Amino acid sequence: MKGVKPVRIGSRLSIQTQIIILASGLVFLSILFGGIFLVENFSAQLEKELGSKALAIARTLSQLEEIQQAVSQFDGSKSIQPIAEKTRLATNVEYIVVLNMSKTRLSHPLQNYIGTQFSGGDEAPAFAENEYISKAEGILGPSVRAFVPIMAEEGTKQVGVVVVGILTPTISKLAHNMRFELYFSLLVGLVVGVIGSVFFARNMKRVMFNMEPAEIARLLEERIGVFQSIGEGIIAIDRDNKITIMNDAAKRIAGIYGDVYGNDISDVIPNTRLPSIAQTGESEYQQETEINGIVVFVNRIPIQVKGTIVGAVAIFQDKTEVREMAEELTGVKKFIEALRVQNHEHLNKLHTIAGLIQLKKYEKALDYIYSITEEQQEVTRLITKCIKDYGLAGLILGKFSHAKELKISLEIDPKSKLSKLPHTLDTGAMVVVLGNLLENAMEAVSGLEENRRHVYFSIREDEKGLKIVVEDQGRGIAPDVRGHVFTNGFSTKGYGRGYGLYLVEQYVRTAMGTIEIDSKPNMGTRLSLFLPW
Repeated sequence: MKGVKPVRIGSRLSIQTQIIILASGLVFLSILFGGIFLVENFSAQLEKELGSKALAIARTLSQLEEIQQAVSQFDGSKSIQPIAEKTRLATNVEYIVVLNMSKTRLSHPLQNYIGTQFSGGDEAPAFAENEYISKAEGILGPSVRAFVPIMAEEGTKQVGVVVVGILTPTISKLAHNMRFELYFSLLVGLVVGVIGSVFFARNMKRVMFNMEPAEIARLLEERIGVFQSIGEGIIAIDRDNKITIMNDAAKRIAGIYGDVYGNDISDVIPNTRLPSIAQTGESEYQQETEINGIVVFVNRIPIQVKGTIVGAVAIFQDKTEVREMAEELTGVKKFIEALRVQNHEHLNKLHTIAGLIQLKKYEKALDYIYSITEEQQEVTRLITKCIKDYGLAGLILGKFSHAKELKISLEIDPKSKLSKLPHTLDTGAMVVVLGNLLENAMEAVSGLEENRRHVYFSIREDEKGLKIVVEDQGRGIAPDVRGHVFTNGFSTKGYGRGYGLYLVEQYVRTAMGTIEIDSKPNMGTRLSLFLPW
């Protein structure tokens, strides 16, 4: 996953204020430009309608017989001007100008222009028997005017042109005329925009948990830092099975390089089972699986938001690392336990010797010292003679001291022998196996009557491998739980237990050995292991 760049909080305006300003500005500009477009469109439509109106009037006048006859006469304006003015006033147009073939005006709203030459500049096509509409700046202002030729002798001869003009308002004039409507629209739009943006901004703020974008970015950066600093591999997917989180530890274990954010988990790591977890909503803990040839322990948990499953997350750790930690922890615990037991036992013995000396029972004190020395030396001689691995010998000596403190009889088979270890297991692994077997047996008889507080231990070797037997006279294992004793995390002793026999079974499997349980309720349990060379 790509890291998030550091965030600098430079804006003094809150996201809510920014949204209100932006939304209000957009609404205002939208209405403003919409109004301008509307005015321009209205102006174009108006010009089109006015042009059609002018063209219709010009056609009507060009077909009047009085005008067709008078336009060629010397004093034709006397007949044409009254007709033109009457029509102009009736149709509410700005001017009607009738021209003869010499372009002389025979009618005009202004009397002094009658008899003068027409100077529009766009009249030439009309004198070639064409009718059309044009826009021009005339004497009275900008106008739309229609040119229609006057055809006499049944349309075979052109005798003049009728020009009908209608003044067109400018866009600025139209905007001025519509200013109240525009101002009102802008005001209403601005008010609606502000109110809408306020509600939108508040809702957006709630969605972002009342945090600013910079705060969210900083929080995301911190969360990513936390995920990357965790030693365990972490992979999370969304409801579409797309990867949302994959930290460096997960990439290292999976052998992945580069960013895989947004990729389908099945394309990256096919056997994570995360899609199934996201679908069923059932968690899986301490499962063993293989990723990129590495055996890992994995916890798979559905991600829920307000009771709805939105994805799943897997947290996994290299089994080798877990094993090393377990071995280290077991060794340290056993060493501390042995020291504690020996310290407690030696204090008791010193107190006994001190008491005998104070009572001046010197001979009894000497006899007591010889007896405890002989007992310890006998146990030490037996163990060091049978067990050639110093790590295991130290473990068994510590267990003898611990058993003595708990008033448990720990018996070792005098024919026991261990000259070498299986090639698949080292001293640390054997410490885990023997330590857990002996500890479980001692716990099974602890608290029982004295004649049942007995544990038997045997370790023998032959040409095929190593045989280990641990027996106790405890309460036994109930038949309904016997099949679960090697399950990771399963225990009847409470939280934080249930890993010892699981590790034992894992090491036995690694060594390609066997493990058997023979247990009878209230009579005891016998565990037999075989580890081939």
